[in-house]
Amino acid sequence: MQNKGQSTKKKTQDKNKVYVKRMWSIYGIILGLITLFFILLSCGALGFMPSFEQLENPNSNLASEVFADDGQLLGYIGIQNRTNVDYKDLPPSLLNALKATEDARFEKHSGIDTRSLFRVLFKTVIGRQHSGGGSTITQQLAKNLFPREKVSKFTTPYYKLKEWVVAVKLERRYSKQEIISMYLNTVDYGANSFGIKTAANTFFSKQPKDLKVEECAVLVGLLKAPTTYNPYRHKEKSTTRRNVVLSQMNKYGYLSDSEYEQAINTDLITRYNPTTQDQGVATYFREKVRLFMREWCKTHYKPNGEPYDVYRDGLRIYTTINYDMQKNAENAVQKHFTQLQSEFFKQCKGRKGAPFTGISQEDINKYYDQALKSSDRYNNMVRDGFSEKEIKESFNTPTEMDIFSWNGEIDTTMTPMDSIRYYKYFLNTGMVSVEPQTGHVKVYVGGIDYKHFKFDNATLGRRQIGSTFKPFVYASAMKDSEITPCHLIENSPITFPEYDDWTPRNSSHAREGEEVNLKWALANSVNYVSARLMKDYTSPSSVISMVRQMGIKNPIQAVPSICLGTPDLTVWEMAGAMATFVNQGVHKEPIFITKITDNKGMVLESFTSKSNTAIDERTAYLVVDLMKGVVDGGTGSRLRYKYGIKSSLAGKTGTTNNNSDGWFIGLNPKLATAIWVGGEYRSIHFSSMTWGQGAAMALPVFGYFMADCEKNSNLTFYKGGFVRPTELEFEDNCNAAGGEDDESTPKDTIAVGISNEYDKEW
Repeated sequence: MQNKGQSTKKKTQDKNKVYVKRMWSIYGIILGLITLFFILLSCGALGFMPSFEQLENPNSNLASEVFADDGQLLGYIGIQNRTNVDYKDLPPSLLNALKATEDARFEKHSGIDTRSLFRVLFKTVIGRQHSGGGSTITQQLAKNLFPREKVSKFTTPYYKLKEWVVAVKLERRYSKQEIISMYLNTVDYGANSFGIKTAANTFFSKQPKDLKVEECAVLVGLLKAPTTYNPYRHKEKSTTRRNVVLSQMNKYGYLSDSEYEQAINTDLITRYNPTTQDQGVATYFREKVRLFMREWCKTHYKPNGEPYDVYRDGLRIYTTINYDMQKNAENAVQKHFTQLQSEFFKQCKGRKGAPFTGISQEDINKYYDQALKSSDRYNNMVRDGFSEKEIKESFNTPTEMDIFSWNGEIDTTMTPMDSIRYYKYFLNTGMVSVEPQTGHVKVYVGGIDYKHFKFDNATLGRRQIGSTFKPFVYASAMKDSEITPCHLIENSPITFPEYDDWTPRNSSHAREGEEVNLKWALANSVNYVSARLMKDYTSPSSVISMVRQMGIKNPIQAVPSICLGTPDLTVWEMAGAMATFVNQGVHKEPIFITKITDNKGMVLESFTSKSNTAIDERTAYLVVDLMKGVVDGGTGSRLRYKYGIKSSLAGKTGTTNNNSDGWFIGLNPKLATAIWVGGEYRSIHFSSMTWGQGAAMALPVFGYFMADCEKNSNLTFYKGGFVRPTELEFEDNCNAAGGEDDESTPKDTIAVGISNEYDKEW
């Protein structure tokens, strides 16, 4: 009996030992499989896993930054609007807000917080109670740096485990300071803002180091749901979320009770400064920089031999643009065009064929068809295989869209074809300001609104320049002779027999038949005098040769009518050429970038303006003196009496046939500005000189611009006078006043009888 009991006991013990061995074996196998799984996962055998090099240099798509001349940020060029900021430039309130809200034990774990994981397991999974997330800041960084590919309920556990491995690796490679900096630099804050530097600028127009505690709480609050808690669009929801973050900071001792109460009772105030390519400061200019950098990168290489990528490598591009002057210029355009466009709409109302004038309906239809076929919608549909019939039906089907207006975007429903017709009514502009002594471009306005009008009128638009070309004719005449601004010349008709007896006409009968001085003639844009200078004192070829030295490259035909402004030139060319007169005859090639560095600050290339002596300093100053008369007593005199400009100025208005193009050139001792205003086509124009002349279309932009510059204590460029050569002696007290503030080029003024095809449209 005892032996039988002992035998049973022994069998039971043996059986238990087998069970224990099996359990340990199963445990060992499971542990081994888990270990093998993590080894294979870590090695990348089960899918992509970042290498050591990738962890050391994570691919984070750094946008390139574009800076103004004083270091202010103009905008970004990149797939993501994101640039890095160092840990030392992150305010403590921001770091504390992030830790209190996202990872209270950040300093105590090594990438994975087991306490948080168990909390999630027991409270959320088992207890069905919300207990917050279990991901650490390091895990979230891993997810940001190496995003999940295809996510489903089956693949999510795999990616979660993968992020654990990456998080542990990150903790081994980087310090806590580096990890939290990398996280803040990579996370998406919404509104096309990636990284804390972009977000701070987008929502508060600040650098991160300047953020207040409540602003830090707003940005950290955005991380939960960037669209829902956008402070600009959803202020109430954002305030509620901000206060939750502040409460967490108070809970974990980062804010005292009094600091917490003060912060939650502070009104949420944003200074929304979106950083998309379509919005912000200097949009057309930033596109010009982008196009330049795209070509630059093709011929400049990183140490590893790969070409630089302006969209991903975080280059820093330092430009010549002055931030305050650029803002003043854009504000001047908006201020003037709000009134100008309103008047143009009035003149077009009820008129058949509007906004076009003087062309057939057949030609109008051709313009609209051309616009249709050059649109993105049309080309995308062609690329996707739609037939011409389907495309036409699409363009005549009403659709929801945002359209431009000077009172803000309008949400409406119209056909794409109607939107094409609508946009043809808008007048547009181009404006460039150049610093004569350096060639630095300080202001660049390519149009009225980059989002809706992509064409860059500053560089790409070639338009007839009218009487703004006359200073070049006067310069060539004075360069080749001893005449001065006080020289008298007959104000009477003159004929060019070799050009089909072409005889230009004046726009006014003032002082016809008299001898007038050059200063009065230019101030009142007298065509007879310009033509006589061309015939008796210079020649078309001489004028062209001179302007080539002043930076004008576009074709100009050597015919006498150029003395009245028949060439098609760009705003960019005109600003650079006119700057030559201010710089004592030395032409400085306009440049818009001073240097390019990598994301560490190493200079990759620097730029300086090329220069050449275009005309002698005597001639240059005499032309400036002539153009001063335009402002002080001629067609530009409203700059003094209407806009109250007090600083030294010279200028020239210009109006082409039928008021198709309005120009103004404004010269200051340290700034040369060219402005053009007109419709997309020359047949889109005002019907009268009251609004159609350059003095009414373009000059006011310069007037508002200069008035704002004179009020800005940060700007001093307008102070001082024009430099006069020390040995120059001439009578400069002749009177330029007495002319009407009405510079024009009537349709029968420029090319009566001329057969040259280059001038037919005049």
